[in-house]
Amino acid sequence: MWITRILLPLLLLAGCAAQKSKAPTMLTAPGNTKPAVAAQLEQGNGLFAARDFAGAEQVFRQTIAADPALAEAHYNLAVTLERQGHQAEAKKHYIEAANLAPGHKIIWDSPPLRTETGGYGHDIHKKSYQDPSFKGF
Repeated sequence: MWITRILLPLLLLAGCAAQKSKAPTMLTAPGNTKPAVAAQLEQGNGLFAARDFAGAEQVFRQTIAADPALAEAHYNLAVTLERQGHQAEAKKHYIEAANLAPGHKIIWDSPPLRTETGGYGHDIHKKSYQDPSFKGF
């Protein structure tokens, strides 16, 4: 009887904790970004934190218009689009961010790039045609 009173609530708490998803990391502008563009990116981050995803999307798009090479703006827009259910467009911005920031750990760990299919439909477990043991398709 005592096991039920102690163990059951602990199991329920553990189950609830396991279901919580980690909040996405919103990126800030690097130090060499123009102050106005950096401020705009931070405004979008604030709107995202306030769960105003439509407002954040609009600000991130404006940030990209002001600085199309700002990988962090593309990444933050992708996170925002994904949160709104626009996965196809989000994937384009995740990939654009990755192209603009090679090796950026957070960007390169984004959903389309971290799956076993590599985000491009390539099965990483499948042998490459360049592998000497490849027997053909």
